[in-house]
Amino acid sequence: MPSHLQDAVTLNNGVKMPWLGLGVYQAKEGDEVEQAVQAAIRHGYRSIDTAAAYHNEEGVGRAVRQAIKDNGLSREDVFITTKVWNSEQGYESTLAAFEKSMDRLNLDYVDLYLIHWPVKGKYKETWRALERIYQEGKAKAIGVSNFQIHHLEDLLKDSEIVPAVNQVELHPELTQKDLLEYCGSKGIRLEAWSPLGQGNLLNHEALKEIADKHGKSVAQVILRWDLQNGVITIPKSVNKERIAENGNVFDFELDAQDMEVIDRLNRNRRFGSDPDNFNF
Repeated sequence: MPSHLQDAVTLNNGVKMPWLGLGVYQAKEGDEVEQAVQAAIRHGYRSIDTAAAYHNEEGVGRAVRQAIKDNGLSREDVFITTKVWNSEQGYESTLAAFEKSMDRLNLDYVDLYLIHWPVKGKYKETWRALERIYQEGKAKAIGVSNFQIHHLEDLLKDSEIVPAVNQVELHPELTQKDLLEYCGSKGIRLEAWSPLGQGNLLNHEALKEIADKHGKSVAQVILRWDLQNGVITIPKSVNKERIAENGNVFDFELDAQDMEVIDRLNRNRRFGSDPDNFNF
């Protein structure tokens, strides 16, 4: 069980990825995203998750380079994830999209490169491009995002490399237990985006009771639940206090009853898009 903000899980190819990172979806390019990333790294975060579709890769790259300098770190100390967007999917177009992301980030490599959504008829070719990017050492690990079990089964039939990570919407009202179990059986790590249900779960009475019991916030309880389920998690925030709060989840533990109460909140409720009914 991770006991520190810089504790990492070993992915299926031996690469170490921090259990908890900062998501920067909707963080504006420029000052907003740069301040958030620098605050996170200052606080001890070592994982930043962006995407071409977030239009803030340049700011993330600038902030990471500055934070490395300011905090006496090396590039190897910070784990950077980005993703190929749907309109860029396909073999050649993915290779080109990756190079554009690298230019914007202004980094020599990324730690994790993901397919953002399973675009029907394209994700296998896209994966072939990711395998090449990985084999050339430009990404330390490759994975997918928003893939359901049937997408993964289809992908694995023709792939050389098993995805290291599957990043999906996951929170107490969308616990994704079948997907967690399936990914576990294949050596794929599940990673939660929108772990706080886009803020919709922060006033949930059952969660408030557990939070009060531990002297923690509801957000901290949810993030702790992720970690105890073996799920990597990337809460997003541009608020420095909240970034610090979200990272402060390693000094308490939920008991079996707490975990059971949270697991029972599942309603298969999505706040984001459904991968099977997404307007690609």
